[in-house]
Amino acid sequence: MDPKLSFVKTLIRNTITSRSYCTSRTKKPTLYMVISPLGNKKQTVTPELDNWVSKGNKVSVAELHRIIRGLRKRKHFPQALEVSEWMNKKSVSKFRPSEHAVQLDLIGRVRGLVSAEEYFSKLGDEDKDCRTYGALLNCYVRQLQTEKSLAHLCKMQELGFASSPLDYNGIMCLYTNSGQHEKVHGVLAEMKENNVSPDNFSYRICINSYAVRSDLEGVEKVLKEMEGQPHIVMDWNTYAVVADFYMKAGQTNKAIEALKKSEERLDTESGLGYNFLISLYANMGNKDEVLRLWSLEKSACKRCINRDYICMLVSLVKLGEFEEAEMVLKEWDMSGNCYDFRVPQTVVVGYSTKGLHERAEALLEDLMEKGKATTLQCWEFVASGYVAKGEMEKAFKCVKVALSVWTKEGRRPNDSLFTTILSWLGDECSVEVVEVFVGSLRKVMPVNKPMYHALLKAYIRGGEEVSTIVDRMKTDKIDHDEETSKILDMRPT
Repeated sequence: MDPKLSFVKTLIRNTITSRSYCTSRTKKPTLYMVISPLGNKKQTVTPELDNWVSKGNKVSVAELHRIIRGLRKRKHFPQALEVSEWMNKKSVSKFRPSEHAVQLDLIGRVRGLVSAEEYFSKLGDEDKDCRTYGALLNCYVRQLQTEKSLAHLCKMQELGFASSPLDYNGIMCLYTNSGQHEKVHGVLAEMKENNVSPDNFSYRICINSYAVRSDLEGVEKVLKEMEGQPHIVMDWNTYAVVADFYMKAGQTNKAIEALKKSEERLDTESGLGYNFLISLYANMGNKDEVLRLWSLEKSACKRCINRDYICMLVSLVKLGEFEEAEMVLKEWDMSGNCYDFRVPQTVVVGYSTKGLHERAEALLEDLMEKGKATTLQCWEFVASGYVAKGEMEKAFKCVKVALSVWTKEGRRPNDSLFTTILSWLGDECSVEVVEVFVGSLRKVMPVNKPMYHALLKAYIRGGEEVSTIVDRMKTDKIDHDEETSKILDMRPT
């Protein structure tokens, strides 16, 4: 898929999500409150469920459904499947086709297609309805199983289960994700032939299929048909998609017209629509519209969440408006929202990308002084900028901080960056400095040859005996190579 279409793919795929943010109000604990904070997707939730019941607490079907929905929304599919299976195993309620459909979908995501097919095959006839058939179809579509998807849809049509636009939308998504955009309109036509009314999503996918082929005439034809359907309520998403394609085609006036239509239909309860329009205006380089929409968003929405701040900061950084970005960052800091490093990281990366490494470093230092978390990757990014400018002492300072904020859950340090730093250390720094740094580095990544080469060069420059270093290399099973020999030849005779 063309990376330029990533924005549109996101727009088409997303629906408006509920807004969530921190609150200081104290509430009576609920099972949802216990399960929801379990952020690690690999963390099992079954013990929490069992513990809740063992304490004499009641479990309602509605709350379990809410928990599953929340976990699915956050893409915590293994945990959502655990809750669903626990609910079934404990016979909290008799599973209906709707619960089976959810569990089937989760099995497909977590354990794969074969397991999903096995689950479906074991269902009783009374549970095999449009919902469970539809869930299996989604599994096929997700795995880009074209033949199985089409055969399954035919079976659904024979049984009278293919009466929802969701089923046909799935096939259109299949063709979209497999690059067969020319087949999408045929599915839309088949829907209408089978008396299934296309919904907004159906038309949006079809519009996208013409746009990716630069067929703006096709885009406008489908849009006009959509606007003329009495059962369709035009939404901001569709006009935003069309505006994006007009922009890419260089038709600025038409893009602005579509953006205005999109704005007229924004949902003022959510910042998502505002965010997409802000991003589009930023892509057009229109700072005034970006600031105007941000002001409207803050007035219309009860509270801006971290996602909203990230979008605005990305847009301002793209425009090169760093003073405005700093102001928005201060607004976020005073908002009371939960701390999320991705918010300030947007500005840090923006500074570094523009070569303003000192300002990026200063922002990171300010966060640390306030006791806020930063990441190894961000410090590495700033350090790499200093390396590119030949400012190795500043780069060294950054990588030392990077190591200090490393966590076991994070990824290992960047080999290329640290090899460059080690080479410079060996050429420029004292034995003590190199030993301390290598000792810190060994705590977060396996010992390697560049570490020992830095030590060898430092020891030789310092006039110290290297036999202990050579012995340590043997102990750590680090073999000599040509570069090792060249370094050892630097010893005074």
